Amino acid sequence: MQIIDAQIHLWAGENAPPHHWRAPYTIDTALRDMDEAGVDRAVNCPAVWDTDANDYAVEAAKQHPERFATLGWFPLDETADDSLVDAWLNKPGMLGLRFMLAAPEMADRIASGDLDWLWAAADRREIPVGLMVLPPYLPAVGAIAARYPQMRLMIDHLAVNPFAKLPDAAAHFDTLLALARHPNIAVKATGVPSMATGPYPFADTHGVLRQVFDAYGAERMFWGTDITRLHCSWHEAVTTFTEELPWLRGRDLELVMGRAVADWIGWS
Repeated sequence: MQIIDAQIHLWAGENAPPHHWRAPYTIDTALRDMDEAGVDRAVNCPAVWDTDANDYAVEAAKQHPERFATLGWFPLDETADDSLVDAWLNKPGMLGLRFMLAAPEMADRIASGDLDWLWAAADRREIPVGLMVLPPYLPAVGAIAARYPQMRLMIDHLAVNPFAKLPDAAAHFDTLLALARHPNIAVKATGVPSMATGPYPFADTHGVLRQVFDAYGAERMFWGTDITRLHCSWHEAVTTFTEELPWLRGRDLELVMGRAVADWIGWS
């Protein structure tokens, strides 16, 4: 079984938000940690807090194309337009895009239609786009998915606030699970240990994960870590899924642990 982490951040600079405590997180450090945990590949979402992270992502993919692929980002300012999408996709290892739209002013742009040019560009190119969004904006994401069916959306961290604990962390799950009716929406089960109230194997998250699995299926639920903010080992994040969920076995386990995200983003 090939294990692919659906979301990590690589960066070489010293700056990082406090909750990403493994800082910096370099190519060499990630490779060492992945080898120790038995993780074969990782999807790198370049750190938004490091202005050089996109260039660093290109270097990671060039040096280790069998280990790292990238969902890149560019500033969604007044200069951003359709031409940036092709420029970005032409970079080595770049398989799609990922944007952090959790700040209220950015999230408002989802609902206002201000970013429709971006969704249209992704739809025409049939590429994956990852989104970190706030729960109140999930219905707007569903509307985008309906209007642009060729774009493959990925919702980061099950739309869970990185600082939230269960049961509050899953208060929005009725909305999240309802989005499964859109075949072009998938979810990253990343950062799951952070919402647990107890230690490994994070037992209070298991029922939540089963709900997501039942709604989205193995083809649209992607295991991952967001490892730089977790306070458990990468190995524990792996075995939470591979050993502690008795209902996740066989082909379904292979899909959730890597095959499905590779198919979704076109990482052969």
